[in-house]
Amino acid sequence: MAVYIDPLKFPGELLLTVEKPARYTGGEYGSLAKRDALLQTLIAFPDLYEIGMSNQAFRILYNRLNDITGISCDRAFAPAPDFEELIRARNIPLYGLDTGIALGDLDLLMFTLGYELGITGVLTMLDRGFIPLRKTERGEGDPIVIMGGPCVSNPLPYEPFIEAFWIGEAEAGFFDLAAELRDMKQAGAGRGKLLERLLDHPSVWASRETTLQAAGKGRAVRAIDTGFASRPARAPVFPVPSMKPVQHHGAVEIMRGCPNGCRFCHAGFWYRPMRQKSADQVLEEAEAFVSQGGYREISLSSLSSGDYRHIEGLVDSLNRRFGDRHISFQLPSLKVSTFSLPLLGKISEVRKSGLTFAVETPAESWQAGINKTVSRDDVDAILRTARKSGWRKAKFYFMIGLPLDTLDRTEEEEITNFILDLGQRTGMHFNINVGVFVPKPHTPYERAVQIDEDSAAKKLAHIRSRLKTRGHKVSISDPFVATLEGVISRGDRETAFLIEEAWQRGCRLDAWQEYIKKDVWREVLEKRSPQKESDPLPWSMIDSAVLPGYLKKEKEKSGKGEITLPCIENCKHFCGICDKDCKLVENIIHDDKLLDASREEELPEKLEIQEPPIKPSSDLPSWRIIFSFSKKGSAIFHGHLTIIEVFSMAMMRAGIPVQYTGGFNPLPKLEIVAPLSLGVYADAEIAAIETEDFFAASEFRELMNQNLPEGFEIGDCENYHIPRGTKKYSLSSLLWGFAYAMPEGSTRGNSLQAADTLISAAQEKSYRQSRMENSTGPGYGLKRTQVLAKKPGPEDTPNSGESYFKIFRELYPKIL
Repeated sequence: MAVYIDPLKFPGELLLTVEKPARYTGGEYGSLAKRDALLQTLIAFPDLYEIGMSNQAFRILYNRLNDITGISCDRAFAPAPDFEELIRARNIPLYGLDTGIALGDLDLLMFTLGYELGITGVLTMLDRGFIPLRKTERGEGDPIVIMGGPCVSNPLPYEPFIEAFWIGEAEAGFFDLAAELRDMKQAGAGRGKLLERLLDHPSVWASRETTLQAAGKGRAVRAIDTGFASRPARAPVFPVPSMKPVQHHGAVEIMRGCPNGCRFCHAGFWYRPMRQKSADQVLEEAEAFVSQGGYREISLSSLSSGDYRHIEGLVDSLNRRFGDRHISFQLPSLKVSTFSLPLLGKISEVRKSGLTFAVETPAESWQAGINKTVSRDDVDAILRTARKSGWRKAKFYFMIGLPLDTLDRTEEEEITNFILDLGQRTGMHFNINVGVFVPKPHTPYERAVQIDEDSAAKKLAHIRSRLKTRGHKVSISDPFVATLEGVISRGDRETAFLIEEAWQRGCRLDAWQEYIKKDVWREVLEKRSPQKESDPLPWSMIDSAVLPGYLKKEKEKSGKGEITLPCIENCKHFCGICDKDCKLVENIIHDDKLLDASREEELPEKLEIQEPPIKPSSDLPSWRIIFSFSKKGSAIFHGHLTIIEVFSMAMMRAGIPVQYTGGFNPLPKLEIVAPLSLGVYADAEIAAIETEDFFAASEFRELMNQNLPEGFEIGDCENYHIPRGTKKYSLSSLLWGFAYAMPEGSTRGNSLQAADTLISAAQEKSYRQSRMENSTGPGYGLKRTQVLAKKPGPEDTPNSGESYFKIFRELYPKIL
């Protein structure tokens, strides 16, 4: 019998002892997993919630698997050290945020690994899920553990912990395979048979070492989604995070793969070939993120957005469709050769975008070596025009340690001279980000020697010291983190045991400076055996579909400073992705039927400077909806700024004609009277929203309650018309105070005792029969009601806040 955790009962009030407890409570709008599905799966992201909920692959897997009848896909994230300590001390297993299912009770536990340093998060999640770390120690009662993502292009450093690796893109067969596993389970198949079927797939790899159920295999071929551009649009909208992630916007993947072949770029080779969605697909997915998700910022995601054909016509179409709804669009990956200020002006119509240049290395001969061209004169021309159009700053990305013949020049001097020269020419200050190059598998530089930590540190210190004194802001990578990333990226099976030792000694969340234990990692890495250049590549059993001979040829061209042209029509590169006539590329990339060329329009010759929208005058009439709302359950762990965002997105989903502020960053005219402390319930908080025209309060209440996440509910609502020239009183100016009440029978001592006796057998399967499900759990948290307009008398002391809203209802028109 599966165990389901209710975090509001256990850990309960102890959640208030950890940072950002909303990471662990779930309850978001659009949660899709279900308890009664035949095949129980979970997608696990080995980093914190706010990182994982921004991950595109994570969201695709979650949405697509939950679309399949009979399959549930829950989600979980690596715990921060404080929460890990809490659940370890209380013997509470890590659980899915939608259903609460304990990780050890799943059929399939899936990890997506996009960054090598996330592997200690994988081990933490296995351990806290009460799942043995080593695959050879797992039995019939444990889930099958599978891993995918770009990092498994070399699976050996993770192989002792993972039964099976999915190589490539999930859309190219994984969802069909999951449906087969569902059918097999329905027919009575156990864990061993399911694992055998997994390993039989050509894009699944496992080591030849025999597990308890099945033998491994020697080779796997990368799965390529040939239907990327032809399938009906399906946006991975859900769930909509309540707690703000690092990238809180909808992400429409307009293109997968990249035509440019930058020799340092793992993604550029791993995701070949380039495939582009049609404009109609992009528009449909953007509509889903807006109307179903409530997002007001949409990223047009790709490795090189400027290489999307008809990109300016696409942005025009998006602006025409969404501009009146205050939706803004971002192009996060524009290279200089596809950069145009008219395009930047189009994506800045609603919200002003920044100028970003990924130069990588400044000298033109070095750029040819990495197969990239960024002319200093072109950048200068763009910056000069941008300055005239209102931009004052720009961002630059560089790398040090690229495997190039620098002769008598140094990278650090070239980078600083490049920036100082541009700064003098343009009169602008820049934000500079300098990273350390890490060689990756399946690229032309897969055998390159990585720059050592000390040399990298000296170069970075030189760049920072010279540029900061000239008024530029400089951010640099941690050379040790780059070294560690390189060790894992190109590691072998021995590396896995070093990782395990580091984890056993407390290494967690190593991508975070506040958590990484460098001293432990240094001691562990000293035990590493040196690798010889003649040694076989550890990842040779993974067929990326790019020919090894092509990578070798590209490495030779790098040494000569020769450019390989982008992979477009009539490509003659013969890298291995396509047949000799490049038909695969033509079918996937260049079929004009998929590009909707009719949307391309004549573009302006120069950028027209647009003034910010005029903010409405205060003497114009306005319509206001004043409402009360309750905050209960998982919602009590959200702070004030989160609540503002929750209501804003719900109003977008509900189609409420909200009035916005002016300027380049318009915001809804929403007011919540006063912030509410974490952990405090609310019966009747008071808030108001201004609308563009009259909108019935009763309809507002109904629509909002259909679109709010768990724990929030709109109560009383009233319409108010504020005539022209009338002063608008803020709600906070009418606030008298608060009424607090402690729920009956709630004491901290009882809560702690209930949590202390939660589970008696931490690592035993008998914990599944504990009283976890049947316990009533602690009742904790004050309840607050806002009191507006006057101090309540003895007749105004009800259990709820309704009469207080009534007081406000009576007095507010008089104040007007």
